[in-house]
Amino acid sequence: MSRIYFGTDGVRGPYGGPVINEAFAERLGYAAARWLSAPGRVLLGRDTRFSGASLAAAVARGLRAGGAEPVSLGIVPTPAVSRAVRTAGAALGVVITASHNPVSDNGIKFFDSGGVKLTDAEELAIERLLPASSSGADEPLATLDACADYVAAAQALLPAGALAGWRIVLDTANGATCATSPAVLRALGAEVIGIGDAPDGRNINAGIGSEHPEPLAARVLAAGARLGIAHDGDGDRCVLCDEHGRVLDGDEILTLLAIHALEHGALARNTLVATVQSNLGVDAALTAAGGRVSRTAVGDRYVIERMLAEGARLGGESSGHIICLDVAPTGDGLVAALKVIGVMLATGRPLSALRRALTEQSGNVLVAAGERRPTEPGNALQLAWGDGGAAVLVADDGCAKLIGQATSNVDLVDVYASQDHPFPYQAEERFIRDEAVAMVLLPAIRAALASAGVTADAIALAVVQEPVAGCYRAAAAATGLKAPNVAEKLV
Repeated sequence: MSRIYFGTDGVRGPYGGPVINEAFAERLGYAAARWLSAPGRVLLGRDTRFSGASLAAAVARGLRAGGAEPVSLGIVPTPAVSRAVRTAGAALGVVITASHNPVSDNGIKFFDSGGVKLTDAEELAIERLLPASSSGADEPLATLDACADYVAAAQALLPAGALAGWRIVLDTANGATCATSPAVLRALGAEVIGIGDAPDGRNINAGIGSEHPEPLAARVLAAGARLGIAHDGDGDRCVLCDEHGRVLDGDEILTLLAIHALEHGALARNTLVATVQSNLGVDAALTAAGGRVSRTAVGDRYVIERMLAEGARLGGESSGHIICLDVAPTGDGLVAALKVIGVMLATGRPLSALRRALTEQSGNVLVAAGERRPTEPGNALQLAWGDGGAAVLVADDGCAKLIGQATSNVDLVDVYASQDHPFPYQAEERFIRDEAVAMVLLPAIRAALASAGVTADAIALAVVQEPVAGCYRAAAAATGLKAPNVAEKLV
């Protein structure tokens, strides 16, 4: 049985829609409380969205009705919730956030008692406990300061005063890191120039943050800063900008950190864990340095699961989710930035020089219809091409990624399919905005998948404009695949 509501990172969708509303949030809180093996404290944090407070209150009502004890952390970065669950001995952590999505969206995600995101099986178990309704009562919540401990722990990653004389531009996306990240950098001695640091409940991720690094790059150049750091709305991502205003994505950050660790015999199992979406140049760079890349499905939860299974300590996604297991079992944008700064301090080299570790860029390219172009022999991935200029990236574990270009109102479409994940999700960075475009692209998607010999039970599309249900119906119809509850299955 497939999950109906949970996606790659919790439950997410438009606020006030069929899923992300107070009634469903209360039901989900109740189900999560009933899922716990024993009653306990559940820590509840949120980002700066205007819808966060009412959704958090609804989850708290459900938790209490289900026998748990909700504790409010207030506005706090997602990785701080993970840490607080571990340090406070809580039974569960809940974050009300839609991460990098626009303010019109919100979401709910969970951490277990070890601060790790729930598995697919655990999320499915919670879904099965959803009641038809819940009618809990509002009561004052106990509170806990999770920010102070999080800031202190992050600050301890570098020596005292390590950033004296450094000028850093910091974009906190008008989100949950507006207080924590600048506090850490300033405590270490840096001069911090902030942008995206005036949240008003409605400006989170609005043209700034890790999804929109252009203002960061411009400010780095204008200020003569040593580097720029951008978070997303909940602080679990990191995108960097070097002193020349050139942006580094998650793949470059991962490669930089992994190569440095390999050079010092500090990369556990000589392994970096990345997803099928990551640049093939990461594999080439790691192999040349004596390491290896282990690939997973798209989603930082799957990266963490593989890291724990293989004994790896470093992993992440091209989107900027960077997991350093020696610090935390979840993505942390601040920790990732501090780790890169640590390499800069250790080597005495600027970020522009360190980023050259990723020497081979294998970018997403378009090809003529019907063209087939395999990768170099021995690569873990190979390319197959379908009609309409669509490309499928097929991994040796049966996963697939399709890349295509459409009209001017669409960027790229990435569809991830796997027999192990019967309701796969496209990468969060790419969106289809129009039902007609979906109808044009999906036949090419189906043909490309078939030519690669990959089967999937369903294809889900991340839609950021109406008609949501119509685009899902188009996806199901054009592919000939069954997609249960497609109108509610929002990534």
